[in-house]
Amino acid sequence: MNGSRRRVRLMQIAAAVALVLTTAGCSGGLAGGGATASSSGPIKMGMLAPFSGSESAFGDYMKYGAQLAINEINDKGGIDGRKVELVVEDDACDATTAVAAANKLVTEGVDISVGGYCSGATLPTMPIFNSAKIPMIIPAANSNKLVEANMPGAFLINGTGTQQAESALKYAQKIGAKTVATIDDATAYAADLASSFRSQAEKAGETVAFKATITPGEHDYSSVATQLASAKPDMVYWTGYYQEGGLIARQAKDAGYTGVFMVGDGSVDAKFAEIAGKGYTDNVVGTFTQTPDMLKGADAWLASYKKVAGAEPGPYSTQSYDAVRVAAQGIKDAGSTDFTKVVAALTALKDFKTFAGPLTFTPERTPSAGGFVIVKIDPATGKFVLKDDLQG
Repeated sequence: MNGSRRRVRLMQIAAAVALVLTTAGCSGGLAGGGATASSSGPIKMGMLAPFSGSESAFGDYMKYGAQLAINEINDKGGIDGRKVELVVEDDACDATTAVAAANKLVTEGVDISVGGYCSGATLPTMPIFNSAKIPMIIPAANSNKLVEANMPGAFLINGTGTQQAESALKYAQKIGAKTVATIDDATAYAADLASSFRSQAEKAGETVAFKATITPGEHDYSSVATQLASAKPDMVYWTGYYQEGGLIARQAKDAGYTGVFMVGDGSVDAKFAEIAGKGYTDNVVGTFTQTPDMLKGADAWLASYKKVAGAEPGPYSTQSYDAVRVAAQGIKDAGSTDFTKVVAALTALKDFKTFAGPLTFTPERTPSAGGFVIVKIDPATGKFVLKDDLQG
């Protein structure tokens, strides 16, 4: 079964790479909105997000956050008198699907991309948008692999894996954890975050007592849970997604693990508690950026979001909202949708107000401050709420 999964995954990656090379070699940027830099008609913002597959819950969170920002921009007259439209495509958090969806956005003539949730699906789309001269404002995906790709038009709104790992280590030290562990699912985002945390922990004098990589999509992780319980680390950092995370948290507790079970931002969703079950999340905390319900004075924004979406916001609603605002500011400052001018304008942004705090991009086009806090699960609702802002 595992061998079959690996073969399927390799085939998917190979297909994705082939599509990327075809696009990079043949498109020449002619289909991209950024390349044509039209000065009339609506400005099209493209969004790739998961609307199917295991991460589909996040798609609507991102779409409606982006749509709220677009509505607000259009209500104020648009950008230099031009209305803004959101063009959405499903990437299913899958590399092959994402490549096809990115090509479709290029064909549809989007001027700028404001999507990207799973790093493994976002990474192969970067050369596609770059070849088409379409700038990318990535709201959620934050693997260091995205930074290492060094695409000149790609900017991250979310803090990097390095910054998130720093916050996890800071909390471990704050609670006096001396031994730590990591479990990941081998995806680009999860493996990168786990590796960064281990590296920083070891440099800080922490002992990495255990590390493991699991196969996503399975239901029995009792072997890893038993090994974790036997290693007895003070804190384990699960860096994958909530489907497997909830199961591992439950099975680890059943195996006798009593330490802190920390999760990365890919697991911060109410479904984690639903999967783990009642009584299995008392020791669970997570690294995440603050959501509107954690912020003072956000009532009006929450009400506006509910009016657009017909539901409560979730993880990455605010980041997607801010991605649109950042994109709009870049286009406005550039006075054009021209790729080079927009990239220059985005690079020059300084202390732009976002939910995560003032945004200034580093030379690597990442946020200068990660904005990560520690969250915990409210036993009454299953939702993650603020535990520690790491300021004290």
